[in-house]
Amino acid sequence: SYILLVIAKYSIPTGVTSPGGTHQHPAISATTSNLGNWAAAAVCLAVALTPNSTVKRHFRSALRLLGTFTGGAKQTVKSSTAAATSFTMASSSMGNHSYEYDLVVLGGGSGGLAAAKEAAKLGAKVICLDFVKPSPAGTTWGLGGTCVNVGCIPKKLMHQAGILGESFSDAKEFGWNVKSEGHDWNKMVTAIQDHIGSLNFGYRTTLRDKNVEYMNAYGAFVDAHTITATKKSGKVQTITADKFIIAVGGRPSYLDVPGARECCITSDDVFSLPAPPGKTLCVGASYISLETAGFLAALGYDTSVAIRSVPLRGFDTEIADKIVGFMERHGTNFMRDSQPSKFEKTPEGKIKVTVKNTVFGSEFDAEFDTVVLAVGRFAVTEGLNLAAAGVERNPKNGKIPCVDEVTNVPHIYAVGDVLDTRQELTPVAIKAGMRLVQRIYNGGTLKMDYDLVPTTVFTPLEYGCIGMSEELAVETFGADNVEVYQSYFKPLEWALNHEEHDGVAHREDNACYAKLITNLADDERVVGFHYVGPGAGEVTQGYAVAMKMGAKKSDFDGTVGIHPTVSEEFTLLSVTKRSGVDAAKKGC
Repeated sequence: SYILLVIAKYSIPTGVTSPGGTHQHPAISATTSNLGNWAAAAVCLAVALTPNSTVKRHFRSALRLLGTFTGGAKQTVKSSTAAATSFTMASSSMGNHSYEYDLVVLGGGSGGLAAAKEAAKLGAKVICLDFVKPSPAGTTWGLGGTCVNVGCIPKKLMHQAGILGESFSDAKEFGWNVKSEGHDWNKMVTAIQDHIGSLNFGYRTTLRDKNVEYMNAYGAFVDAHTITATKKSGKVQTITADKFIIAVGGRPSYLDVPGARECCITSDDVFSLPAPPGKTLCVGASYISLETAGFLAALGYDTSVAIRSVPLRGFDTEIADKIVGFMERHGTNFMRDSQPSKFEKTPEGKIKVTVKNTVFGSEFDAEFDTVVLAVGRFAVTEGLNLAAAGVERNPKNGKIPCVDEVTNVPHIYAVGDVLDTRQELTPVAIKAGMRLVQRIYNGGTLKMDYDLVPTTVFTPLEYGCIGMSEELAVETFGADNVEVYQSYFKPLEWALNHEEHDGVAHREDNACYAKLITNLADDERVVGFHYVGPGAGEVTQGYAVAMKMGAKKSDFDGTVGIHPTVSEEFTLLSVTKRSGVDAAKKGC
């Protein structure tokens, strides 16, 4: 740092008289003025970075000297000083404390890893703790969190396996002489787990490369600046830090009925099952339940879904009904108004499920090889001892209420699934974590925007959506101010396949659906986007940008579609629901 003072000294042009008259220099040239600019910037950076207050004063004195002797550099000194002040404010907590670390990140999932790496990149001393407690079935996994290990990644791969199986009949109609010899569950699971293992290794390597210290340990607060880190061996280490980010995510809930934990598995276990699941019951109407049932049925397993009330709660009701209807027509059995009340192991190794009808109260028994519970998730905050740090949490779900990811304790933050009333989505956690760190350590101002977040449900007939459901739009703006444009269509890729299963077309006419919801009172701004069909994630992602920019129906109408694609349907929508006109597409 002191070298910068020397640079500053010899960057001052010679020959200019200072106010004190002690320096005699010739005229300032453009070259020496630029040197002064560089010196000013260097000293500003030194002011920002040095933790020593005495050294800071020396640097600031040099800065004033530079401002006096470099006429052409004055504006640079002024702007550099402002930038340094901003940088100093943002980085003042890094190292300017008595704790071991600038930041402790609790949780090695998507949000936690993103935040940890971003903070380290900005110069913070960071340690990330991650620890997975085995599921009741004994399943555990490596670094990366839910998405990588037991969520998005294996789910999408098994969904793809199902799609490939369903495409055999398409291939035949396109002239391929193919014959399926069945599906090899073990081969698929091994390949998927190998891929996940490579991702786990990659995350650990990346943390090392990004200068983030990693510890496989369970963290719990002792006070607002101290945690204990308990390793698998039982060894306990005490860690102190200036700031904390809680990113511990969530785990699947179990039904509070006899035999649930002893007989059932969850999404924590299904992707690594060592043997084929056989006849399977998926309990719950969530997207996790429907996605699981979807790929199991597509892989050829006898699959049922027990639904207590409405499917896909929180999503567009019309779309949810379409998805369930499609799955039901294509082989998935739905047990409506049904809630399991007891699970028992039979001598033959089956699971006897006692199911209660939620409307009439009657009960019946059914046997399955595997039961997958998908009845909700809870935040993994119970063992964090948040009370010791003064952090409040919602006692109903364990989640942490926050404002812009800041808890009620100003230096303790939270991102991801652990946040109360926020979307449980990987990209949301990543973006929120990175923006939070930029605000903490780099003077950033961008906050996470939780509105108009796109998402996709990977059921056999995929569903992508952005913004409001039709019900929410009507509730928000009133029925008279909501216009719904819709179209039923069949992708060109399905056109040649006329195969039927049990009297149902494998590729149904007009099974796919496009819907735009607009607000008439706001020049038909699009407030809801809904698509049902193949490639939903790819279709939906692009339109999310348009909607974030405030796209109106006229913007969709003014866009030229790419032909022939399913996505172009959104540039052609003209039939409104209130018109009563048939929205089924005819022709190309």
